[in-house]
Amino acid sequence: MTSASDRTKLFHALHKPGPLALPNAWDVASALVVEAAGAKAVATTSAGAAWSLGAADGDHIARDRAVDLVARIVAAVGIPVSADIETGFGATAGEVGETVRAIAEAGASGVNIEDGLGAGQRDVAEQAERFAAAHEAAPELYVNARIDTFLRGVGDPATRLERTLERAAKFLEAGASGIFVPGVTDLETVAELAKGIAAPLNVLVGPGAPAVAEFAKAGVARVSLGSAVAEAAYAVARRAAEEMLTKGTYSSVENGIAYGDLNALFKS
Repeated sequence: MTSASDRTKLFHALHKPGPLALPNAWDVASALVVEAAGAKAVATTSAGAAWSLGAADGDHIARDRAVDLVARIVAAVGIPVSADIETGFGATAGEVGETVRAIAEAGASGVNIEDGLGAGQRDVAEQAERFAAAHEAAPELYVNARIDTFLRGVGDPATRLERTLERAAKFLEAGASGIFVPGVTDLETVAELAKGIAAPLNVLVGPGAPAVAEFAKAGVARVSLGSAVAEAAYAVARRAAEEMLTKGTYSSVENGIAYGDLNALFKS
């Protein structure tokens, strides 16, 4: 395994030109599976991580539990790890800085910080302070600034692109490394975002979205599956439980990773 510093430098470089494809993980086993599949980096999903720790998504787990999970994933894989830390596990910019410092000390190469739009919406200046605190706490980390204008349908659709670009500019000025705009996958809008943002653009994908190669042509630097992989995994668990309890059969668990193959991913 290379040093944390080397992995962080590599993680920054993977965005240029990209696209960096990230099938998000939520625990050590899923991170090892993602690495074994050939991913160049591991990014966690905050939703999947929270669910695996027995909590709902949305800043409901304690910071130390989130940091501990990141440390375990970093120790298990040999590629860069980016941690989704929800809105930063802190009410203030200073507390967000403390979280990011702890994540850096855990060996992560990047963080994803949510916009805070929606309930308890933060204005752009307040949110920029949080990104500034994150950058100051760990200047070497890749700070992915999530902007939820499209995801949450904030404001007038006619000015949504403009509003997103304005927020992106402020967050980059505050020290963010890249911009994450979930909730939009149409290539025309994505291309406008990529053109208007002076940093790597990350989009959220799923069934029905254009292929990675198409996003690359539109200027996207990073493509994430978010919580979709965890949701699909838990769907298998539900189907298997329902099938066994109602029909008494077991076909839902066909085509799983063989026990020996999965067990072999873990270091002795």
